[in-house]
Amino acid sequence: MTDTQKADAQTVSAPAVADPAPVARLAMVTLDAPDAAALGEFYSAVLGWPVAYSDENYAMLTGPSHALGIGTIPDYRPPNWPDDGHKQFHLDLAADDLEAAAARCVELGASRADPQPGETWVVLIDPAGHPFCITDARNWG
Repeated sequence: MTDTQKADAQTVSAPAVADPAPVARLAMVTLDAPDAAALGEFYSAVLGWPVAYSDENYAMLTGPSHALGIGTIPDYRPPNWPDDGHKQFHLDLAADDLEAAAARCVELGASRADPQPGETWVVLIDPAGHPFCITDARNWG
């Protein structure tokens, strides 16, 4: 590596932040699984969090300040260890103004996923390619 390449590698510029207020708060982490109800029971036992909802497609556990969601994926493939770059989870972030928060995330480097599967959330792709959702904060109580 040349000295110029080393200097370039050491120079990391953060996006300009005009407003130091957070864009959103972490509300829930959602995991994919072959059986949401079974994995929900497992994490309920591990974390001591109650199962707030569970069926064959989805389970939700409620913790002291966050939630854990688990969605059944019919062709689920578990990640390899060590991970080969295919994380199988996404973040659900709660915001008071869904569109404003999504727009701010795009300003910060995210992109909108296509297609959009819901009406009370927006799926975005972070700069590294990970999907995450901005959700309506009213849905989180």
